[in-house]
Amino acid sequence: MASRLFAADVDVLIVGAGAAGLSAARELMRLGVSFRMVEARERIGGRAFTGASLGAGFDAGAEIVHFADRNPWVGIARDLGVTLDGSGWRMGGWQVHANGQPLGMIERGRRWQAFREMEARMERVAASGRDMSLADAVADMAPESREIARSGLLLVLGEDGVRISVLDNQSLWSGPDLTTTSGYGALVEAYGKALPVSLSTPVTAINWGSGGIEAMTPRGTITARAAIVTVPVGVLKAGAIRFTPDLPSGHLAALDGIGMGALTKIALRIDGERFGLSDGSTLMEATRPEAMTMIELFPNGKPLAVAICGGDVARDLGAAGEAAAISHITALLAGMLGSSVRGAVKAGRLASWWHDPLARGSYSVCQPGRSAARAALAEPVAARLWFAGEATGGGGAMTVGGATLSAWQAARACAASLKA
Repeated sequence: MASRLFAADVDVLIVGAGAAGLSAARELMRLGVSFRMVEARERIGGRAFTGASLGAGFDAGAEIVHFADRNPWVGIARDLGVTLDGSGWRMGGWQVHANGQPLGMIERGRRWQAFREMEARMERVAASGRDMSLADAVADMAPESREIARSGLLLVLGEDGVRISVLDNQSLWSGPDLTTTSGYGALVEAYGKALPVSLSTPVTAINWGSGGIEAMTPRGTITARAAIVTVPVGVLKAGAIRFTPDLPSGHLAALDGIGMGALTKIALRIDGERFGLSDGSTLMEATRPEAMTMIELFPNGKPLAVAICGGDVARDLGAAGEAAAISHITALLAGMLGSSVRGAVKAGRLASWWHDPLARGSYSVCQPGRSAARAALAEPVAARLWFAGEATGGGGAMTVGGATLSAWQAARACAASLKA
């Protein structure tokens, strides 16, 4: 009765216009439920963003359409006339370097063996049902192999193994990967282009205890019968939105059990030189396992080098600032390809989501022993407040596809509750 009598501007307030927010809006629109969507940034898309400031587009955030056999973005891309492809991604060959020198086949094979050994250990841990850190799962490996194995996930999860739940990691879906030459961020932007959204409108507080939702923004208070909050977990953990009353203990515990990785990208504009490399060539700098860095050159023929690193080294690099990050990656390339790299680099951009106050991390990782946190966070609060996004994406967590599936589920549950 209280929810029916609550004077509301709309049925549902959607907080955040990333992939999850846009997907929730689309689903509510399909179900005939009124909504208002607000976004703190000056653009839509969130951590799916194709930047063009270097004269050629690159995905500063999400790049790969993972588990394409069940990813909803395959169908969305088809409906929008966007081609997805799995044949040419990073097909220019791989080189692994240490101290500026390419590693031979024997050493490369030893490193791949370490990765395979780590995967086997994680599978055994998951099969046992025990929830431990990735670091603990590989603790009995030979020291050098152990460090090499852990370094590989820095480029996947953006976090060190001591902060990663094996059980959660092994529950994530696998499948074929696809990409688009126009960029994943551009695809997400096209999907949300026609949707109504109030940009530059951060929500600073939500009162959910008065029979409905009252959300405070710099542009005034918004009232709704329910809300779907899709901001990143890092933003929630930082207290950027104040909830009144406090969130239930189960949701607070869930937030405590989910961290944020620090996968970081640095893109360089390279003019003139090609260094004898094919488009999509990938160089790995592996001198120090904790500083493992992958650099893709000339993706899809673009005059770019895009570097990826993760963990505490990436956090430090982001803290040093854009100029320092560009200089660091340029130096790595010069060590591998020669000093002519320095003259060929004309500009660069740093995408450090860890230091972005509207993200505070690249994507979510469950802490060791806390693999149930995602499901707990997805539970509704008082049948009027839902959390959705990549962190609650189940097997699709940490991806744009998972964010969309989570948002669709939250929107349907919210609509059913309002109509009950």
